Amino acid sequence: MTRGDMLTVLERQRAAYLAEGGVSLEVRTDRLERAVGLLQTHQQRLVDAMDADFGHRSEHQSMLTDVAGSIGPLRHAQKHLARWMKPEKRKPGPFPLNLLGAKARVEYQPLGVVGVISPWNFPVNLTFTPLAGILGAGNRCMIKPSEYTPATSEVMAEIFPTAFDPAEIAVITGGPQVGGDFSGLPFDHLLFTGATSIARHVLRAASANLVPVTLELGGKSPVVVGRSADIQKTTDAIMTGKMMNAGQICLAPDYVFVPEESVDEFVESSARSIAKMYPTLLENPDYTSVINQRHFERLNGYIEEAREQGAKVVEMNPANEDFRQQPYHKIPPTLIIDPDDSLKVMQDEIFGPVLPVKGYSQVDEAIEYINRNPRPLGLYYFGRDKTEEGRVLSHTTSGGVTVNDVVMHVAQEDLPFGGVGPSGMGSYHGHDGFKTFSHAKAIFTQSKLNVAELAGLVPPYGEKLLKVVRGQMR
Repeated sequence: MTRGDMLTVLERQRAAYLAEGGVSLEVRTDRLERAVGLLQTHQQRLVDAMDADFGHRSEHQSMLTDVAGSIGPLRHAQKHLARWMKPEKRKPGPFPLNLLGAKARVEYQPLGVVGVISPWNFPVNLTFTPLAGILGAGNRCMIKPSEYTPATSEVMAEIFPTAFDPAEIAVITGGPQVGGDFSGLPFDHLLFTGATSIARHVLRAASANLVPVTLELGGKSPVVVGRSADIQKTTDAIMTGKMMNAGQICLAPDYVFVPEESVDEFVESSARSIAKMYPTLLENPDYTSVINQRHFERLNGYIEEAREQGAKVVEMNPANEDFRQQPYHKIPPTLIIDPDDSLKVMQDEIFGPVLPVKGYSQVDEAIEYINRNPRPLGLYYFGRDKTEEGRVLSHTTSGGVTVNDVVMHVAQEDLPFGGVGPSGMGSYHGHDGFKTFSHAKAIFTQSKLNVAELAGLVPPYGEKLLKVVRGQMR
């Protein structure tokens, strides 16, 4: 599709939005219901498409994270939408503008047309979940799904028109050129989820039309394991989060700080955690493949570089399977112990089943290391020491935090989800998503009397005005 074709779709959506006027609760609720219906009706097609795109992707995981995981936010929006839509009363002021019946309120108005650029790692979830806030706020939407998951993108392009008029929701498929053109359209808001390197291009393209942008990116999300942590419970949680989707999660733990005397115990405990969840790997339906050959080679390159530079590499392969001959791009869970910071595995976001482990003597070493690096999307602390927990959380900055688990803060619909600095800009989910995709319109209603004249706020000025000024300067 050309830029001109996309612009035509956008103009049609904007014209329909303007003609509609106020968007009622009933219309918004119906649109959310239709989105839920698509997921319910086409769940198996979507799961099969994701499996095809990944070479192998856990069916159970796809049902959990992409189908049910998308319905939850849509239902949450339906449940709370009436309350979110109510105007918020505000206190009028300053004196004397707050006298004699003046009123102030905020009304949340739809923005108009919102663009969504969704990624390949959770291609259904990160397309449908934003619709909770976008449709809930009363907007129209244009979606550009990832070209790295073509089967899933094609299914979505086929199913959306069965439930939505293109003037409500339109799906635009295509490669990098289409994505670049899409980024430069004059949306009323643009949501991009993906790599920081691509986000710079998206932000630059959007700036030409002064389009406000929400960026959901990633980075190297650290884990700090305190001395008070139960190591086995800790590795069970870390490995569950890290190995879901084969580590291809923007919030996946990217490196772990462990007390130096507990590093060996952490490694042994991690191996037990993996063996319990994945007694086999190659033909295990629960263990997902890396998305493609390029990422497979990139991840193996990290491992080989670490090995060549003398780092200890621990491959967790419970059944001692041979990964050299396989129809997938599976990589066994791999720990890299105390890697040098010059290694690529410590510089790049890993996005795969590889996890560096660093020892520390004092927790402040971990805090200082985290603060020397770009602010991450997530941060995780394990331990029962509330003082230490408070120090880690108050002395670091991240998009969000989960304590004594990983990733789970993203599943809380009443918490905003977003990054900070290089890990993102803006946030959404739940009520915060409704606000992100709404315009908070300030409305002041003056009283029937001419307050400004009575208070001496209009020329000719005199003592009345000076009295008001002196009162405001106290």
